[in-house]
Amino acid sequence: MKQVLVLGGTRFFGIHLVKSLLEQGAGVTLATRGLTPDPFGSRVNRIRVDRTDPDAMKAALQGARYDVVFDDVAYCSNDVKNLLDSVSAERLVQVSSASVYPDRPDTPEEEFDPFQKELVWCDRTDFDYGEGKRQAECALFQADPGQNAVAVRFPYVIGPDDYTRRLLFYVEHIRKGLPMQVDNLDARLSFISSEEAGRFLCHLGSRRETGPFNAAAQGTVSLRKIFRFVEEHTGKSVLLSPGGEEGPYNGCESFSLRTDRAEAAGFSFSKLEDWLPGLLERYLQSTL
Repeated sequence: MKQVLVLGGTRFFGIHLVKSLLEQGAGVTLATRGLTPDPFGSRVNRIRVDRTDPDAMKAALQGARYDVVFDDVAYCSNDVKNLLDSVSAERLVQVSSASVYPDRPDTPEEEFDPFQKELVWCDRTDFDYGEGKRQAECALFQADPGQNAVAVRFPYVIGPDDYTRRLLFYVEHIRKGLPMQVDNLDARLSFISSEEAGRFLCHLGSRRETGPFNAAAQGTVSLRKIFRFVEEHTGKSVLLSPGGEEGPYNGCESFSLRTDRAEAAGFSFSKLEDWLPGLLERYLQSTL
């Protein structure tokens, strides 16, 4: 990779993507709204633009050409259209989500086919998150069938830098003795660390394979097991109540992703059990 454009890249796994790109010697340009500072100083170039505004995208990027474009913030088909109409790239790497699938264990990429589903041009508010991501993939693969492109389907991304605070929610509530309403205590959930997510995106940028890719740490874990860990390390008991605050992972059934394609493309994922306890311990320290 030589010249790279990253839409997003100022927080969470985007930070780790940019770090990996810089380590490889890529010339990185960040395209963001300019609302979140980044830690890269003079090592990156910056373009300030609202990617949901097609005129602004054309004004900022028209005629630009990059070896690779990483799109961390495509949430609907019109997001993708605004990009494709504004910039030229040898390769596109788009962040998608496991939400394109129904919740079920051992899900392969073939479970959702963005090449065959009807493409609907839509904005972010037209559909729920899962359908928005499906349509974003449809736009990526159908609007320009000759484009060298991949869509990366992540499960829950977690890490010490997780701005969503979803996993931290559970740790805080146990630590502080606050009641929670949890409807999937024994569902087996899939995760990937923000650091590994960033590295995998960078890895795919230098590959030639196209199409959708699953990406996830090896193994799954239930909230019951996470709660037990926190209880053992705090001496506090989880308080489950129908009147408690609703857990952010509610409504999710057991699911996991097959990662054969990613592994065949030369990437080995970590084991969830090797790093999740350390992350939970960091969360416990942050709630003291």
